[in-house]
Amino acid sequence: MSTSRHHRWRRKIGPVSRWLPAFARMSTLLLLVALALFVALRVAAPYLITAGFVRSGIEDALSKWTGYHAEIKGNPVLEFWPTPRITLNQVTIRQPRESGDKLLGSIESLSADFSLIDALRGRTSFHEFHLLRPNLALTRDENGLIDWSYAGLLARAISGVRYENGAEVLDPALDAEIGAVTVEDGTLAVTDLKSAKTYNFDSVTADIGWPRLSGAISAVVIARINGVDLKVDFASRQPLLAFAGKSAETRTSLTSNLLTAHFQGIASIASLSALSGNIAVSIPDVPAFLTWSGRSLPGVGTLKSASLESDIMSSGSGVRFNNLSLSLNEASATGVMDLSTTAGRRPKIGGTLAFDQMNLKPFLDAFALRLAAGEAEDISAGISEPLQLLDVDVRLSARRAEMGRFELSDVGASMIVTGGEAKFDIGDSGFEGGEMTAHLEATRRDFDGGGKLQLSIRDADFAGLAERLQLKGPLPLATGSLDLDLQSSKAIWTAGLADVTGRLHFWTREGTIPGIDVGALRTQATQKPFFPLSAAAGGAFAFNQLDLQADFANGSAEIHDANIVGPTQTLALSGVVTYQSNGLALSGSLETTDPAKAAELPLLPFFVGGSWPNPVISPVPLLNTAPHAQ
Repeated sequence: MSTSRHHRWRRKIGPVSRWLPAFARMSTLLLLVALALFVALRVAAPYLITAGFVRSGIEDALSKWTGYHAEIKGNPVLEFWPTPRITLNQVTIRQPRESGDKLLGSIESLSADFSLIDALRGRTSFHEFHLLRPNLALTRDENGLIDWSYAGLLARAISGVRYENGAEVLDPALDAEIGAVTVEDGTLAVTDLKSAKTYNFDSVTADIGWPRLSGAISAVVIARINGVDLKVDFASRQPLLAFAGKSAETRTSLTSNLLTAHFQGIASIASLSALSGNIAVSIPDVPAFLTWSGRSLPGVGTLKSASLESDIMSSGSGVRFNNLSLSLNEASATGVMDLSTTAGRRPKIGGTLAFDQMNLKPFLDAFALRLAAGEAEDISAGISEPLQLLDVDVRLSARRAEMGRFELSDVGASMIVTGGEAKFDIGDSGFEGGEMTAHLEATRRDFDGGGKLQLSIRDADFAGLAERLQLKGPLPLATGSLDLDLQSSKAIWTAGLADVTGRLHFWTREGTIPGIDVGALRTQATQKPFFPLSAAAGGAFAFNQLDLQADFANGSAEIHDANIVGPTQTLALSGVVTYQSNGLALSGSLETTDPAKAAELPLLPFFVGGSWPNPVISPVPLLNTAPHAQ
């Protein structure tokens, strides 16, 4: 059996051994012929192909592609090793004179590989283009589309591309090979007709791969804008649809020191009507980014960083952000947002955001300080601040929130900006063991018409608040309530205490005022014509209830009917407190709570002057009003 198997293998291998040497000889011969032909063509090419012929071919190719007229002033340089390549210097591309003589750009040096076989047959075809220091100018029209060319092949392909069955379709007559394009040290100016602005891109370096007009494109572009280097990665299987302003599948990334952004999905450069995909944006230094972009937001210094990641899709006349993750500084939120863009009206942002914990101040800095726009005519006037052109209706919630030095819990808030006013409401929140609601309203463009603040606190622990804020002086420590109503005719962020008017009402249940010993105060009043409050600070004044009302105006507070009712004595105060100097000018009295004990605790009027927290007390003698004996 073994011997028969060995004979069968010998019969199979035998024929192969007979034809294999013949195949090897034929392959070697063909390889040598091809090599000889390659070398011969390279040696003979300089004698068979003239620089003028190739130069004329690339001039025609540029004119055909762009629809403009290509002019070459420099002498062409031909190379045939390792591949045939032509280099042209001082290239200018402009519109024909009879059509306006518009300049598309100039190129210091243009190099391209060409087909040697085609050149020998009297035709020219080019690929692998390299542009050294090109200087190009493009225009973005009113519809948001780039005027790529005048009437060339690229323009015809962009206008003739179709979308069928989920794919880009181009007539074969409009298709053409491109290959790779590299750009070195170029400049680009894009004039936006809608905003009448020109955007300049310097030090442009690009590496573009686009085998055919009907094929996919991938591009990496690095450019410097306002002194900052930006890197753009762009890829699309439907580039002609994208350049035509139609919906196209794209993948775009933008990277710089100031901004990182990524989008993948379906988008259009002209509208938001068919947008869907995923977007991620990160700004590590918001103030630096605003400075670079030429924008400004008052008070934005507290907002250091911001980032956003979301699924995005067109919704009606706007865009919806689903599965939104938003970060401002260290605060993170999730939710849903909508951007509505109805014709003739301001764009509007609406939605809900849920924070685990947040700082309200940077949120207000980011979204409230400049959101109130002017009247409708300001839109047509082209206001330079984009945030001024937005209306806002956002609902917020947070398990824990900070607002300055105050802490809130279980916050439910809203922000509404429309027309010439903005409103921020805290509809419900926990505050120092109690509840707080607030309403902030600002009016007119930039809020320079002033605004008002209404604050309501119920059953909060003001003793714990005073301790945490490290407030000094004899202050009431109790669980109490506060109503505050303030207005200012100046911009909220520029208004000082002297620019604020309003009213305060503060009342509490039982509590104490440390640093006031009413017994020592009576003793000092009988012994001295005046004395510092610290001389009567050996104890604390326990009270059953406190009620205080005050008006604010011209940098001072006028206290009306401040009554602090204790178990045995009642302290009453009224007068003026000046903010800047902490000065006091108050009239006060100490009297018995029970009228039946008036003889034991007679009325003690006094005057309080000096400055907080250790003013001077001066007893006021009682006038004898009894009639004189006859």
